[in-house]
Amino acid sequence: MFNASLIVDRDFNLAPLDRRLFGVFVEHLGRCVYNGIHEPGHPTADEQGFRGDVAELTKELGATIVRYPGGNFMSGYNWEDGVGPKDQRPRRLDLAWFSTETNQVGTHEFMAWCRKVGIEPMFGVNLGTRGPDEARHYLEYCNHPGGTALSDLRRSHGAEEPLGIKFWCLGNEMDGPWQICQKTPDEYGRIAKETAKLMRWVDPSIELAACGSSAYDMPTYGIWEDRVLEHCFEFVDYLSLHSYFVKPPLDTSTESFFAQIETNARYIEDTVAIADSVATRKRSTKRLKLSFDEWNVWYRARHGEHLRQAGWPEAPRLLEEVYTAEDALLIGGMLTMFMNHADRLKVACMAQLCNVIAPIMTEPGGPAWRQTIFHPFAQAARWAHGQVLRPVIRSPGFANPRHGELPYLCASVVDDAATGQTAVFLLNRSLTDEMDLSITLRGLGLERRLVQAEQLHCADLNATNTVDAPDRVTPQVLDGIAIAGEQLRVKLKPASWNVIVTQAVRT
Repeated sequence: MFNASLIVDRDFNLAPLDRRLFGVFVEHLGRCVYNGIHEPGHPTADEQGFRGDVAELTKELGATIVRYPGGNFMSGYNWEDGVGPKDQRPRRLDLAWFSTETNQVGTHEFMAWCRKVGIEPMFGVNLGTRGPDEARHYLEYCNHPGGTALSDLRRSHGAEEPLGIKFWCLGNEMDGPWQICQKTPDEYGRIAKETAKLMRWVDPSIELAACGSSAYDMPTYGIWEDRVLEHCFEFVDYLSLHSYFVKPPLDTSTESFFAQIETNARYIEDTVAIADSVATRKRSTKRLKLSFDEWNVWYRARHGEHLRQAGWPEAPRLLEEVYTAEDALLIGGMLTMFMNHADRLKVACMAQLCNVIAPIMTEPGGPAWRQTIFHPFAQAARWAHGQVLRPVIRSPGFANPRHGELPYLCASVVDDAATGQTAVFLLNRSLTDEMDLSITLRGLGLERRLVQAEQLHCADLNATNTVDAPDRVTPQVLDGIAIAGEQLRVKLKPASWNVIVTQAVRT
């Protein structure tokens, strides 16, 4: 056992937590849409074919915003294919995932699903094969009240009122050679600027995110951000980041796997520095926000048949990563890191929601269940409300070749003044030792009561949740918490993710 401490103070807050940090991603890829969220004929399906069991799990997950329709799919998508009578919609070859797209789920169907599960939509426009004209037409179709050809077309399709989609992504991963119609940073920066300009003229109330690099280790990282923002800085609100966590062949240790929390913290901080450098060059006081709109563990189901199947199939089984207890701990640690960057990171989308590198899995005609990574996300989304406080952590640690000495303890604290509740999120990265942790909540109420305490821990870090054993890895009650005034004391098991929620006693 070793000792560690965590101290926060109400007067030292970082920023309000934007609840859109708990977003997800739905792409027309594999079984995410078809035989995922949408399966007509399933015993739980509604009149539009959306699975009720998946909808309920989505609500339980607590996702706040959803990115759609891609992803790589976006760069070849014609939005017109997904509106109007279903029996008149064209079937297309999807060159992003070498599948056949039926277009039976499109704009209106997806918006109906968003309303069903109570989630905000984040739509994207195709800046691969298309450009500014199609983007402004799509926005006019969705958001303009009426009296024009496109808005009246929407009304003829059954949506009398505007869809009110407020967050839009300007393309997807345009730096990637895998992308349909990859662009140079100057090509993309110019088209992003002109697209943003036209879209804002149509609807000034929207928020816009430009594409940052597809990964921190892209050879063009840094140059891409600088050149893109040179063109479109004044016209966009966010810059996107994408990151998938892997186990490199030369170092598959759990310690190095967990160190990706720090790698991605550096990714955020370096991107902020580049954006602020552009602001300085432009003599601007604007501080660009970040949208981490693709992130997850993804390395097992990344090659061969997991990536492509022959014959242009409909809804093939692609990228169906099966997650372990170890993966869930990394996801928990990433969420603490995201919250600790809430001053600039305002949106994040776990990729994806269902079946495809996802927290929710399904079988056609059968059950839906929670993967291991479902649990830390759901816990954070449920309890994190209010102001993120600056954590002061004192903890022994472990050596990492890239980052040096790293603490075993990862933590974030979010305080909700409206309810008096304070949520503490904790990851013990030690694989062998219990942590005796002292928590000080200064200025948050001298008397506190325990609201919730849960721990995610499994002796077998390779344990998974499956259709036959869906609850093998699931949160348990965290016992033994001592509360004395502003002080909490708790023992955390090795390799565990923990959530402690207390409330100030008001007299």
